[in-house]
Amino acid sequence: MGWDPVRLTVPRTSGRADGNLVLSGLTRLIASGTAESRAELVKRTGLARSTVNSHLEALLAAGVVVEKGAIGGGGRGRPAHRLGLAPRAGVVLAADVGAHSTRLAVADLGQELLAERHVALDLSVGPERSLDVLTEHLRSLVGGAGVATDQVKALVMGLPGPVDSRMGMPVRPPIMPGWDGFPVGDTMAGRFDCAASVDNDVNLMALGEARALPADESPLLFLKVGTGIGGGIVSANGELHRGSDGAAGDIGHIRVPGADDVICQCGNVGCVEAVASAAAVLRGLRTESGGPGTIDDLARLLRDGDPLAVRAIRAAAATIGEVVAMLVHFYNPKRIVLGGLITSVGDDLLAGIRSVVYRRALPLATRNLSLANSALGRSAGMAGAVVAGIENVLSPEGIRGLVREIP
Repeated sequence: MGWDPVRLTVPRTSGRADGNLVLSGLTRLIASGTAESRAELVKRTGLARSTVNSHLEALLAAGVVVEKGAIGGGGRGRPAHRLGLAPRAGVVLAADVGAHSTRLAVADLGQELLAERHVALDLSVGPERSLDVLTEHLRSLVGGAGVATDQVKALVMGLPGPVDSRMGMPVRPPIMPGWDGFPVGDTMAGRFDCAASVDNDVNLMALGEARALPADESPLLFLKVGTGIGGGIVSANGELHRGSDGAAGDIGHIRVPGADDVICQCGNVGCVEAVASAAAVLRGLRTESGGPGTIDDLARLLRDGDPLAVRAIRAAAATIGEVVAMLVHFYNPKRIVLGGLITSVGDDLLAGIRSVVYRRALPLATRNLSLANSALGRSAGMAGAVVAGIENVLSPEGIRGLVREIP
């Protein structure tokens, strides 16, 4: 199961740009479909034709860019050739690690999934054992896809908790005992001899969703309702907004009124995550004689129209909606997207949040606002990880791994 190719960002270049920046700009213009010929590259970059040609020849010689055939026909002179990124110039590894399920994938630079796998991963065993399991599965996927190990150029991992993306490590994640401060990025970079980045899982979902939508649908706020409640923020230019320390979007720990007796896993009381997440709804539905035990059980009840489950989800939606209404005033997004298993089985959560937001937020903040369930569903995190990995490979720093001799 995959997705249609999503947008890559297009960098800015200038006449005084260094070699790596020019190579990065050219490859990302080509990969994004913004420029398909030498003439379009010259126009888009503002660089001299000789500069574009010399760098483009280096990319062609290295097998990073290929010519796919003539554009148009019937004109005088040599016909222009359509340029494209060579998909197998390298591959990226993606790991969407969740509290209950983990998805792994190998994708080429054209966003084609070469291999994919769902694995069971118990995060409570600690980072060393968990990363050993992930490493074994990823190496198996790479080998099964017929990819040489030196073709792995980047690895991107999403984790279900707060992450310092610059350091590549979790920061006191409530549901990941023993992971605080563990160098996940450095560990995986060493094992695969490639660039490795680590991010919050909802950030990657937000990135994947934003890039799959038209560019004018951002700024975007992605809200995942599952075991916890998390948020991801994408700015108008299509980039993730992480804040100064990576804590932006951690909306599950916003306090809601009237819940001072509810203790959250973070140690505080009254957090919206503790009151209105899917896990909180499950706790409320359980009785001494039983009740739903997992989020899958809750999803089945909602799919079957169980009145108690539907009523509980609607109450949770009202609580979440109050928080989202505050965020609408603060961030003024163009689009709010809901993700998580519960959103895929019905519209009760979406309808409840939407009604509160439009009732509570002022007209100026909502007149162009849309609220919808995720278009990519469970693939959002993988799409975000893959596109982040590709942009890492095609960055000024990463392009060195594809083109050894910089002109």
